[in-house]
Amino acid sequence: MPLSSSQRAWLVVAVFVVVIASAGAAFYFHSRRPLPPLLPGAPPSLISQLPPDAPIVGFIDAASLRAMKNSALVAALMTPASGTQADAEYKVFVEGTGFDYARDLDRAAVAIWPSSLAPAPQNVSQDRTLAIADGRFDQQKIKAYALHMRGHEETQGADRYFVVPGAPPVAFEFLSATRIRISSGPDPAAVLFTPASGPRDPNIQQSIARVAAAPLFLVAGTSNLPDSFYAPLRSSAQLDHVARSVQGVTLAAKPDGGQLTVTLDAQCASMKDSFELATLLDGFRMLGSMALSDPKTRRQMTREQAAFASEVVSRTKVTHQDNWVRLSLTITPQMLGAAASSSADPSHSPAQPATTPAH
Repeated sequence: MPLSSSQRAWLVVAVFVVVIASAGAAFYFHSRRPLPPLLPGAPPSLISQLPPDAPIVGFIDAASLRAMKNSALVAALMTPASGTQADAEYKVFVEGTGFDYARDLDRAAVAIWPSSLAPAPQNVSQDRTLAIADGRFDQQKIKAYALHMRGHEETQGADRYFVVPGAPPVAFEFLSATRIRISSGPDPAAVLFTPASGPRDPNIQQSIARVAAAPLFLVAGTSNLPDSFYAPLRSSAQLDHVARSVQGVTLAAKPDGGQLTVTLDAQCASMKDSFELATLLDGFRMLGSMALSDPKTRRQMTREQAAFASEVVSRTKVTHQDNWVRLSLTITPQMLGAAASSSADPSHSPAQPATTPAH
């Protein structure tokens, strides 16, 4: 029996409702899924030797990065910067110790206990750090350099270690011919012998598993951060709330051909918080783009710095799903090379806006 015009109209409406409901359901279930892991895998063995209570844990597989000889970007990352005071100091360090991280470091895991984001008194960091590194170490030269820097040797049970004054002071001991443990902080010796036993925070452990296959990663949990960590944000109730809603941050970097893919995930307390964080980050990105288009801002930067900053702002993507927010950026050798040449060459003048010649 043929349908009347009213029946056909109701059929069209019913199909339309079903399509809209299906699309809405698909979007809902998609948005409720967490973002896929970045580079999942088993945690590196060095990670298990770090104290489990550290809120920030990082790892680098420098040997695998160096093996990727087809990547000019990795070569640039693994080569110390030149033309700066820090580079001059690093050259003195290399000459004194015989250790060059770009050549001699194979793998390293680091644990960090940040004290605060606020400036430390007299520019002396109160953060505590502990790193365990594998590589090639000239123990005699390193010990002699430590003594030359007014360091001294101490013992704790059967362990022999060195303490070197500085801002902050440093302590280190050789665990084997190819492994060193080094710490820094107000009491570096205490950090050096922090026990590595006990369970790690489950959220941090899960976050490490999300990126453990990356040659370079950093995981930060927020449950053990001191309240002073958020001090710089107290002037803005919105920023303070959004920052405190972040329960963990995961960063991973992986060479991809001649480029470097960097991805940062933030896990928030709720979908509402993740949406607010994503909106803020997108707003900051737009403000950054507007600021870089201002001739006054560009006059304070070299052309290379301005070009690098513009590329970073334009290439950074912000996405959110469920209670996760993701920032992703692909860095090219050209971007890094421009930034490096800008910092290495003090003769580069700030970028000037284009002018029209007078007639």
